[in-house]
Amino acid sequence: MTISETPNTPADAQPTAPAWDPVVLWSRPEAQRQGTALLVMFHGHLANEEDLMGLVDHLPSNLTVASVRAPHAQGPGFTWFPLTQDTGYSVDLVTDSVAQVASWLDTVKAAHQSVSLLGFSMGMAVATSLLRHRPRDFTAVVGLSGFAVPADDSKFFDDDDAAAHPVPLFWGRDQEDPVITGDRIEFTHRWAVAHTSLTKVLYAGIGHSISVRELAHVKEFLELTVFGIEPKPSRG
Repeated sequence: MTISETPNTPADAQPTAPAWDPVVLWSRPEAQRQGTALLVMFHGHLANEEDLMGLVDHLPSNLTVASVRAPHAQGPGFTWFPLTQDTGYSVDLVTDSVAQVASWLDTVKAAHQSVSLLGFSMGMAVATSLLRHRPRDFTAVVGLSGFAVPADDSKFFDDDDAAAHPVPLFWGRDQEDPVITGDRIEFTHRWAVAHTSLTKVLYAGIGHSISVRELAHVKEFLELTVFGIEPKPSRG
């Protein structure tokens, strides 16, 4: 993570919060991004921006993909906020991180025809929280082996507007995922059914991971929701 600060600030000026300048990996150079559909990816707990870049070859080739590093260094990687079961967890820490991502998105979204989101594990919490914060900003959202967080009355989440303008959400997971607890699954399901246009698919035997079959479904979902391309009928 790098921090950008305004240079040559007068000594008597009021301090302002520094802008977050995240480490981002892009699937194509800047000169080739103008006017493309953008997919922003959010990695899981203790991973980094490189973790999901292997998915790019399985996604629609006409997307521009940006994989963002979480703001907080921890252990071997980075995290978006404390684990929800940790004593240090709070919804405010979730919204602080998501607000930083939203501010960064404001600096890049004008170059793109649309913005969609993909999150794995804790990254799904980031993606769904962004959707709930700005329900009309995103074309589609993909959540893989992840969850959404309870709002706890935070005004950061505009769930009423999300319900009024449901965005397509693909949620893929294993029923026996050993990491995401049942209470988080139950909340995520209730929230997604009430506030999104949900496509939910279960993948037996993948645990807390992503399968090639799942990625084929994600590609079809993004082709349909972002580009209006209907899936080809299966043969057989």
